[in-house]
This record gives sequence, structure tokens and C-alpha cells, in this order.
Amino acid sequence: MEGPIHLVESGEEAIAYMKGEGRYSDRLRFAYPSFVITDLKMPRGDGFSVLEFLKRNPAWAIIPTVVLSASDDSDDIKKSYMLGASSFHCKPIEFDSLVKLLSVVHNYWMTCEVPEVDLTGKQLETESEGKLGERFPEPREVTDAGAKPK
Repeated sequence: MEGPIHLVESGEEAIAYMKGEGRYSDRLRFAYPSFVITDLKMPRGDGFSVLEFLKRNPAWAIIPTVVLSASDDSDDIKKSYMLGASSFHCKPIEFDSLVKLLSVVHNYWMTCEVPEVDLTGKQLETESEGKLGERFPEPREVTDAGAKPK
């Protein structure tokens, strides 16, 4: 399923978008993201902040998150994966190569199945009794004040 592409300017703005806060509270206009591409070097909250935010909240960690960075530092790559990145790509220098890479990444992730969510990003309830994954409990939603059940 494809939807509109929304560009944000900073890590803080990306987190506000995912939370549906401020100017992003209208989920009809700013639908919950089904796919995220983040840079590591951004103002006011870098890409690591975005990855950390998603990892802290297992209900949101299901979003395929791709890091696209000018950094090819092995520590940056390792930390990105440790924080839940789905993939890491170094930005090509040439614009045409960047367009080609973005097309390949987008086309790949748009073929993947992801859990359904409502307009706020909350995962829809599923019934796992009698299914292969029933031994794994549903993730708990995390807030700044601590954990609370779904």
C-alpha cells in the first residue's frame, strides 16, 4: 500500500509526526507512517534519536526504518542496527545514483507486509490463540511516564 510521502526537517519533528503531536495531530492529513527513511545527521535530534524512540516503543518498532547517511563509519552502522534499523545505506554522491537507490529501497519495502495500524498508529488487535506465534506476548506501549498495557 502506498501513501503520500512527508518530509520533516529534524529528529524532533520526525518524533512529533510519529506521535501525532502539534501540527501532525490531523491523522487524515498526516497518516501514521508505514515506512521511515532517516538520516543520521539532522538538527534537533539526529537519526539515532529517531531509532531510539522507535525501539523504546515496541508497538511502533514494527515500522520499517531505513538509515540513509553520508557516514560509512562502522560504529554508526553497528549502532543503527542495534537501535532497530531495518537497513543502512550510504548516500551516493551523484544525484542520479541517489534517486536509483531510493527507488530500489522504496520498491523493496513496499512489497513487505507489516501489521495493520489505526490512524493513530496503534496496532490493531489480532487473535494469536492456536497460531504459530501465540507464545509471544503482544508488545506493551511505552510512554515517557513508563510502560502501560495496550
